Amino acid sequence: MRVPVGRGWSRSSPRPWGGGGAPWIYLAPALVVLGGLLVYPIYQLGLISFFQYTQAQVSGGEPTTFRGLANYTELFGDPQFWQVLLATVVFAAACVVSTLAVGCASAVLLTRVRAVPRLALMMAALGAWATPAVTGSTVWLFLFDPDFGPVNRILGLGDHSWTYGRFSAFFLVLLEVVWCSFPFVMVTVYAGIRAVPGEVLEAAALDGASQWRIWRSVLAPMLRPILTVVTIQSVIWDFKIFTQIYVMTNGGGIAQQNLVLNVYAYQQAFASSQYSLGSAIGVVMLLILLAATLVYLRLLRRQGEEL
Repeated sequence: MRVPVGRGWSRSSPRPWGGGGAPWIYLAPALVVLGGLLVYPIYQLGLISFFQYTQAQVSGGEPTTFRGLANYTELFGDPQFWQVLLATVVFAAACVVSTLAVGCASAVLLTRVRAVPRLALMMAALGAWATPAVTGSTVWLFLFDPDFGPVNRILGLGDHSWTYGRFSAFFLVLLEVVWCSFPFVMVTVYAGIRAVPGEVLEAAALDGASQWRIWRSVLAPMLRPILTVVTIQSVIWDFKIFTQIYVMTNGGGIAQQNLVLNVYAYQQAFASSQYSLGSAIGVVMLLILLAATLVYLRLLRRQGEEL
C-alpha cells in the first residue's frame, strides 16, 4: 500500500535552509564569539613571536623589528627551555594519571554507597572543584607549613619544608592539582556509569568477575567516549598549569627548580620584558597540545576500529 505524502517536507522535496548549510547558520553566533575570544588572540600571539617586541617597543621608544624565526631559534638553543619542557611533560603526565585514577575510583565509590554518604561526598568534591586556584593553593601551603601546618605535626616531621626540595615541591603541587581537578572526572564518569544498563553489570558479577575486572573489561570500554573527553581536558589543564606552581613555589621554586612552561613564559614575557620570546613559548605550548590531542584521538579511533 502506498502511503500518501502530505504537503510537508519529504525526501524528494528540497531541504529547508539550503540543505547542508543549516547547521552552520545555527553555529554562526558561537563561531563569531569563539573567533573573537580564541582565534584573534592566537593570531596576535603568533604575530608577536615573529617580531622583536620588548618594553622598548611597548613604550614606543624603538620601532618593531621583524625577526622571523630568530625568537624560536633562540628559544630552542636555550638548554633551560628543554629542561623546563621535560619537567612540564613529566609533571603534567603525573597529574593526569593521578587525577583520572582518583576521579574514576571516586565515581565507582559513589555507586557503592547510600544516598546520604553519596550526597556528602559529592558536595565535598564539588566544593573543592569550586574553590579558586589561588585560595586552594594558599590553603594547601598552610596545611604543609613547616611551622604551623598540621600535616608535619601529624606525621612527626618537625620543621620539614615541603617547598624546599624540587621533588617534594612538585609532589605538593600535584596533590593540590588532583584535589581541585578530580571532582570533574568523578561527576562525569559517575554519570556515565549510571547510564550503563544494570543487567550488564549483573551478568559480569554472576560470571565471577571482580570489581577491577568489571571496570577494566566492561565499564572502561563502554565509557571510552567519556574517558576520552576527561583525559583530553585534563591534559590541557595540567599542561598549562600556572597558578598552583606560581603561588605554592613562589614563582618557580628555589633557583627556578620548579619551573613549568607557563611560568617560564610568564617570566620571559613580563619579568624580563621579552614579550616576543614569551609569545614563542606560548605558540610552542599550543602546538604541543594540539599534537597530543590529535595523536590521542587517532589512537582511540584505531582501537575502536580494531574492536
